[in-house]
Amino acid sequence: MDNIVQEMKIKRLNIIITLGFVAIIGILIAQLLWTRQAYNLEDKKFNQKVNIALMEVAEKLSGGKTSYTENPVQNIANDYYVVNINNEFHPVVLEYYLKTEFTRFQINTDYVYALYNCHSDKMVYGKYMTSHQESPSNKVINFPKHKNLIYYFSIRFPDKTTYLISSLRFWYLLTFALIIILLVYVYSIYTIIQQKKFSELQRDFINNMTHEFKTPLSSILLASEALNKQDMVQENSKLQTYTSIIINQSHKLNNHIEKILNIAKNDAAGLSLKPQKILLLPFIQEIADSIQHKNKDLSIEIDIENSASVMADEFHFTNIIYNLLDNSIKYCETKPAIKISAYKDSKGLYLKFKDNGMGIPAKNIPHIFEKFYRVHTKRSEEVNGFGLGLFYVKKVVQQHHWKISVDNNEDKGITTTLFFPFSNNYV
Repeated sequence: MDNIVQEMKIKRLNIIITLGFVAIIGILIAQLLWTRQAYNLEDKKFNQKVNIALMEVAEKLSGGKTSYTENPVQNIANDYYVVNINNEFHPVVLEYYLKTEFTRFQINTDYVYALYNCHSDKMVYGKYMTSHQESPSNKVINFPKHKNLIYYFSIRFPDKTTYLISSLRFWYLLTFALIIILLVYVYSIYTIIQQKKFSELQRDFINNMTHEFKTPLSSILLASEALNKQDMVQENSKLQTYTSIIINQSHKLNNHIEKILNIAKNDAAGLSLKPQKILLLPFIQEIADSIQHKNKDLSIEIDIENSASVMADEFHFTNIIYNLLDNSIKYCETKPAIKISAYKDSKGLYLKFKDNGMGIPAKNIPHIFEKFYRVHTKRSEEVNGFGLGLFYVKKVVQQHHWKISVDNNEDKGITTTLFFPFSNNYV
């Protein structure tokens, strides 16, 4: 059943990823088509403005006595125009009219013009006109001679494509942004898939590993418990001690395995919480008494008002308290002393656990709630564990919508603070 549900989730995720990818590709293609259409429209608009401007220039050069039977402006190429004039004209006058009309029609790109001298049968080259310089440049571009015309001038716009693209920079920026979004989406999906594969691999490894451990461990427990009941063992105190050690350590190992299995299961399904009102003082006092019975040197001071209470899942909240107290005991190099206190402010209730342990390096504090993370110290190498206790604590805290923080004390040890906000009705 779990496999079927998992396969359905994977199929649903694949469908969502595919639809998202197709949608972004579709938007990108539409944007490219719109950009191309906008360029074509801008090109058409530019040609129309140039044609009208050049017709005005032709009319003025003819002295207003034009009687053209056809359009005097011929668009020879995309950026090349030829204008037929019925009489002679001076280059200075032509340049003046070109400037005037191009300014009026807002044609603000560089151009080069040239005119033909019919008397000498030679092409007289004009000037390269640019809007970026105060004086015209001496740069010229060669024009082919037009065979059928006598009085005419030619004009070319060498930077027409660049000019049109600059006028559409918003469209190109939008297209570039969409491409970036597509790349980010693809990278994000790739990262999610990789993380999902890693998470599934990790969970499968933990499940397989723990199940493989539980079978031989169960056999060890059964055999050691049966051995402990033998008369020979009962009469020999040393043998009884050895078998007791085997049984106790086997139970301890079994608890670790169960903890790993529970965490692997909860990673996939989440914790099942049943919040109820818990009075803090008697609740924590009972846990403290239980731990003190096992640790004779332990000193626990509790400073909590009788009326202080929280809404919490009893089972998981008990595990939180046990984990925090157990860590304070394990990572203390002297006689452990723990002070548990609680107080309220306008935001919520704070439950603090202050110990006299060895403390945690400041650089390691942000990582102590990560799965399998353990601070590498001489003491941590002596203490058995998998680095799952605080990970479990953090998970329970998050699902209750509480907050947890750890700070080093000024003298020694750490203070762990649980915060229960009033806004979530957990106090």
